Amino acid sequence: MVQKGSGLGPLQGDSCAVVIGGGPAGAATAISLKMGARALGRDIHVVIVEEKLFEGQQHYNQCVGVLSPPIVELIERDLKVPFPHHLSRNAITGYVLHTARRQIVLDGAAEPSIALRRVQFDAYLLDEARQRDIEVVNARVTGLEFHPDRVVIYTDSVPLEADVVIGAFGLDEGTAMLFQHAVGYHPPPSLSSVVTKFHPGDKGMLDFGERIHAFLPPWQRIEFGALTPKGNHVAINIAGQNIDADLMTRFLAAPFVTSALPALQNAQVSNVNDLRFFKGQFPRGLARKFSGDRYVMVGDAAGLVRAFKGKGITSAVQTGIRAARVILQAGVSERAFGVYHVDNRDIIADLPYGQMMRHLTLFLARSGWMDAILRAAEGDAGLRHALFDSVSAHRPFQDVVRSGLTFDSVRAVMRVLPRYLLPVTQ
Repeated sequence: MVQKGSGLGPLQGDSCAVVIGGGPAGAATAISLKMGARALGRDIHVVIVEEKLFEGQQHYNQCVGVLSPPIVELIERDLKVPFPHHLSRNAITGYVLHTARRQIVLDGAAEPSIALRRVQFDAYLLDEARQRDIEVVNARVTGLEFHPDRVVIYTDSVPLEADVVIGAFGLDEGTAMLFQHAVGYHPPPSLSSVVTKFHPGDKGMLDFGERIHAFLPPWQRIEFGALTPKGNHVAINIAGQNIDADLMTRFLAAPFVTSALPALQNAQVSNVNDLRFFKGQFPRGLARKFSGDRYVMVGDAAGLVRAFKGKGITSAVQTGIRAARVILQAGVSERAFGVYHVDNRDIIADLPYGQMMRHLTLFLARSGWMDAILRAAEGDAGLRHALFDSVSAHRPFQDVVRSGLTFDSVRAVMRVLPRYLLPVTQ
């Protein structure tokens, strides 16, 4: 049993921190804790508890796996870990934004995003954690007890005791329930997602190119979909309320999707993993009570992601680094974690703008008026840049709103709007 050692102040040399979850948020928190403690002359014990086995790709994370800037800087500068460029499948150079009736190519001068396989990236970061003397326990957490001087973490492998526990478990409902019962935590509101992939062949991938195709269908339940190039295949995902396999089947057959990936028409499945559906979810708002005495949530578990469109991996790493800094410098009390909330004000302050953009986008897509936006953007550089930043997650939504809602952009939309007032067929 790992022993605890400190009070509610900054962790000292005889302390222990347990991180629940071994994805990017958990690995980043653990590495940052270990590295930061050593820089301060403290040798704390850090444990990651992860039930999945990423090595050998035995288990998967249902995530498309697009890493947005500044992920390379965060990994190399803040974690002192070489970025695994060898895992990259594609450098995403731009986007094609589709409605049911129009499309527009959006290319920007910003640093490209990186598409890779999440399971390989997760395995890489977890191995880097092990190399830094971080203990990794392959187990599922089965219970939590919070005491004035320690946290007891029960698993189906070994019991643990810690001075602080960090929740990096994403939207895992079982673990969320344990924290809910123990400390009153409530997971963030979320959207459901269905993910699949398709191998269109070498020529099909060449024709598809290096851009992500993003879709805003006029349907009530699908909020957005995407086709993402991943080396020898295209990852396909849809997201919205109560997404299911029938909706994914309908999406794959839609003319605006098959025009972007013609091989989907009468598709001949040559790979055993093609068009197999996997279901997941991602947050669309903040969790409630995501920090308190001896605990703090990072990444998806806290709902600290870029509003509406995610950017989850980058935010996961970023919030993990911030949580570790607070634990080492301010402490592990509820009051100390108030610093963590302040440190994440860039994400938290952007959430209302993201939710506003989400509802506006849904209205425009389902009314058919988004076609007017795309048509106007063809001749308005400011509107094009705003659309690129919205889709790519390169800038906060509050900056997108300020730069995109200019007088010239609104006037450009109003000039073309009358011809798009007819509703789109559902």
